[in-house]
Amino acid sequence: MLWTMVLGLLLLVGCNNSDDTLGNWVKKSAFEGIPRGSAVSFVIGDKAYMGLGYNSDDDNEFKDEYLKDFWVYNPTTDKWIRVANFPGKGRTDAVGFSVNGKGYVATGYNGDDGGNKLSDVWEYDPTTDKWIQKDDFAGGVRADAVAFNIGNYGYVGTGVGESSSEKNDFYRFDPTAAKGSQWTKSQSISGDKRIGATVFVNNSKAYVCTGTSNSSVIYTMYEYDPTKDSWTEKIKLNDDDNWNITRKNASSFVLDGKGYVCVGESSGTLKTVWEYDIAGNTWVQKTDFEGSARTKACGFTLGSKAFIVGGQSGSSYYLDDVWEFKPFDEYDDED
Repeated sequence: MLWTMVLGLLLLVGCNNSDDTLGNWVKKSAFEGIPRGSAVSFVIGDKAYMGLGYNSDDDNEFKDEYLKDFWVYNPTTDKWIRVANFPGKGRTDAVGFSVNGKGYVATGYNGDDGGNKLSDVWEYDPTTDKWIQKDDFAGGVRADAVAFNIGNYGYVGTGVGESSSEKNDFYRFDPTAAKGSQWTKSQSISGDKRIGATVFVNNSKAYVCTGTSNSSVIYTMYEYDPTKDSWTEKIKLNDDDNWNITRKNASSFVLDGKGYVCVGESSGTLKTVWEYDIAGNTWVQKTDFEGSARTKACGFTLGSKAFIVGGQSGSSYYLDDVWEFKPFDEYDDED
């Protein structure tokens, strides 16, 4: 009888440990460009496109730390192929999104212009491998913003503007509109202005969370409904007993109807990974990211696969590793 009870307890502990470590990271082929932080990415179909960013080693083809190369990733072959260079200025802290089979890069920062922030917008067509310029972002110069697409539109907002002014405004982008009328004002996000936030989209609604305001972390998260052009506050990012997702410059993605916020920084670079149950409006911690702690990495989903790419650890250590996240697998430190 005693042995039966002990065995039952051991099995119970084993089950709890398995639950506690649910989620596994698998290392993939490295990004083929030079390591970088603050790059930008967007997804078109079943492929991801990534480029720009920064590496303090200026020994590259552009003779500039602000990079302009772009690459496409095929998850089926686990290979990166170079595509046409970005024709605008090299930059960091830009935003990327896709609409109707084309990719877009907007805003950002180029320190070679005396620290200037940027407002230009560029469209990439994968069928022609060419870039064309679109209307400048209507919110003015901007860096550290967020962007997403829902339906036939892109949305860009928050971040830091001219004279380091923090922003909470949002604008809708229609790439098919006539030149000079491609941007229209949307409802500003509720709550604090924010810099270095992250966003993910599920079921035609966007979720903006994390970031800082006046150098303090933000505890709020808002859902955007484009049919109503309105924002609704969701559960707070800090719960003393259960979770604390607060950070800036995180990476995020959606997989199987749940949102994930990964890595970033808060008094140092982070490895923690949190899953947001959109239907239940609650958070649960997953297995920590298995690569180096990092900030300003790219995160994206391709079909049933989610990835974190690159980023930086510290002020001058840049990364080029690629990791796939499998949220329902048990942790395996040998894969």
